[in-house]
Amino acid sequence: MSNELDGVRVAFLVNSSGVEQAELTQPWQAVVDAGGEPVLVAPETGQVQAFNHDVEEGDTFTADLAVGDAKAEDFAGVVIPGGTTNADHLRMVEPAVALVEDFVGAGKPVASICHGPWVLVEAGVLGGKTLTSFPSLATDVRNAGGTWVDEEVHVCPTDGWPLVTSRTPDDLDAFSSALVEQLAKSAR
Repeated sequence: MSNELDGVRVAFLVNSSGVEQAELTQPWQAVVDAGGEPVLVAPETGQVQAFNHDVEEGDTFTADLAVGDAKAEDFAGVVIPGGTTNADHLRMVEPAVALVEDFVGAGKPVASICHGPWVLVEAGVLGGKTLTSFPSLATDVRNAGGTWVDEEVHVCPTDGWPLVTSRTPDDLDAFSSALVEQLAKSAR
C-alpha cells in the first residue's frame, strides 16, 4: 500500500440501480490502496445494485452520501463508473450533472470509464477535450465538442481540469493507475 493519496477524499458517482461492478470496485480499491478515502455518492443514500456485463446482478453497496448533499469542494476528484444503466440514469439526474459541472469548474480531476462519459456529454464539458469511452459513445462525444480516440486510457490535462477516460473493464488496470496519478498530482 502506498500513501500518495493519504487523506484524499474521492467521490464515486453512481446511480442506485445499475453500476458496472468492476468499474466501481477496481478503481475504488486503487484509491484505498493509495491511502485515499472513496465515498459512494448516489441520487439517494442506501443500496446501490451493481451488475456484471450490464445484465447479471452483482453485489450491492451502500451509498453514504446523496448527490444533492455532495459538494465538489469536499473531494479531490470524481469517478464516474460505467454500465449503460448507470450512465443513462445519472445523466437525467440534474444534481448529478451539476456536481460534475462543479468538479470541472473547480479544476479537479474527473475520471470516467465505458459509458460514464454520457454524464460528461450531458454536462456540456467536453468542448476541446480528447477522450475515450465505449466505442458506441464516439458520436455522442463528437457531437458534444470532444475528440474521441480508441485508446486503453487517455488523460487530457488541458483546459484546467484533468480528464481520465478508458473504454471497457478490460482497461481497468490502466484506468486505475492514471486515476491515482492524476488525483495525487492535484492533491499536491
